[in-house]
Amino acid sequence: MARGILARRLELAVLHHALVGAAEEMGQALRRSAYSPNIKERQDYSCALFDARGRLLAQAAHLPVHLGSMPASVAAVLAAMRLAPGEVAVVNDPYSGGTHLPDITVVAPVYAGRTLLGYTANRAHHADVGGAAPGSMSPQTDLLAEGLVLPPLLLRTARGARTQTFDLILANTRTPVERAGDLNAQIAACDRGTRRLREIAATLGRGGLDAAAEGLLNHSRVLMRRNLARLRPGAYAARERLEDDGAGARDITIAVKLSVSPARLRFDFSASASQVRGGVNAVRAVTESAVYYAALCFCEERPPINHGCFACIDVIAPEGSVVNARRPAPVAGGNVETSQRIVDVCLAALSRAAPGQAVGQSQGTMNNLTIGSVGSDVEPFAYYETIAGGCGADASADGADATHSHMTNTLNTPVEALEHACPLRIEAYALREGSGGSGQRQGGQGVVRRVRVLAPASFGLLTERRRIRPAGVQGGGPGAAGENRLVRADKTALRLPAKCQGELAPGDAIEIRTPGGGGHGGPRRGAGQGRRVSPR
Repeated sequence: MARGILARRLELAVLHHALVGAAEEMGQALRRSAYSPNIKERQDYSCALFDARGRLLAQAAHLPVHLGSMPASVAAVLAAMRLAPGEVAVVNDPYSGGTHLPDITVVAPVYAGRTLLGYTANRAHHADVGGAAPGSMSPQTDLLAEGLVLPPLLLRTARGARTQTFDLILANTRTPVERAGDLNAQIAACDRGTRRLREIAATLGRGGLDAAAEGLLNHSRVLMRRNLARLRPGAYAARERLEDDGAGARDITIAVKLSVSPARLRFDFSASASQVRGGVNAVRAVTESAVYYAALCFCEERPPINHGCFACIDVIAPEGSVVNARRPAPVAGGNVETSQRIVDVCLAALSRAAPGQAVGQSQGTMNNLTIGSVGSDVEPFAYYETIAGGCGADASADGADATHSHMTNTLNTPVEALEHACPLRIEAYALREGSGGSGQRQGGQGVVRRVRVLAPASFGLLTERRRIRPAGVQGGGPGAAGENRLVRADKTALRLPAKCQGELAPGDAIEIRTPGGGGHGGPRRGAGQGRRVSPR
């Protein structure tokens, strides 16, 4: 009996790693064939495999913010059309399975003969999808001003020809050559996943994939419930604030009430603020992604990430709220900034159900910066980047320095790649000394990054934690707040709001000082704010 159970678990482990390996290979195909630095260098994408019912089978270890949102995109496509062999669909509509407009998702069916095995999907952040400002991530008060909205549409025909949808996307971006390259890379990634899923199905025999997938989903569900049983049953609450929406609203409440039972988690956001005029609204899929990520952080025995492990988590997010906005609210910042604050409140509530596991807040922002060309005399370019900061400390370790934390798992754009692709120069890139919170374990340090433009350009900033500092825990000090500065060519400097946009003349620079992480425990004897930088 025991030997049979062990053999079954080994079979499930082999299947899980085969599926994850296929998704990882999709990611490599996407990265190696993409055109834009944002995808090929920063790796701002995610890849996943789904069963014939559209349930998540496996997702590569790419971006946490896509945990719950990519399944929503697949569901939206399946509700809109029946994909034939060879066809590929595309969607980015936040109110039809998307998150924010730059995240374009492509979905392809996988057939063996006439039998539908499942679907491959990937999502990539495109550096420009039109809208009022280059980069499609500047603060706006209108969804249509944020960029081109794509409901589920056909991108490639069964014969391999691109549809008019492909041309529509290129006609609505400032960088059509780059967009075409990135879209083709996404299609190629789906094709790679299709081949791998067919191979996996072939080894399992006729009908074997469905049975094995069902077993894998159930195994993940069982493991997740085993983790929930370690939490202390009860009701726990946490509350945080977004600083502003860039359009007049301030101190926007994100609140959760967590109910813990041995078999389920219930996250209720009913006390959160109503949706706002500025673009920090999150759609439901983003909120679910943040919840799932936070729950996985408290798993001692990590389950395979698939539909099964999320089946015992309920999310209550009233429509029309800042955590489940109603069309046509703008949402560019919801995916990147509000998601981080949702994680903060979920982690705080979960830590009360798991004594001893509290962690200082990480920087709590992605420090979104866009810079794009203006005027007809400059070759079009669009640069987008999220910038690392400090992580929170816990009882066992200092917080990590200069890290993309929580809902983002991207890299920085290497200086050489950025300067090669765009008329920009990186003049400073260093740790921000003293920005980590004090404590027995000290918060991680943020960074200083200064980008100078060599041609006329516009910029946009979507940032948080410029006023409310990342909190420490158990007596630990808060991390430093972030700062945004405009440094003119004549060396004069202007402090910029957390969310803003403007124009840059050649020689002007944007300097971002990112927040540090919160500390853990009372301050060390003789220690001041932050910590010294040790040689590296």
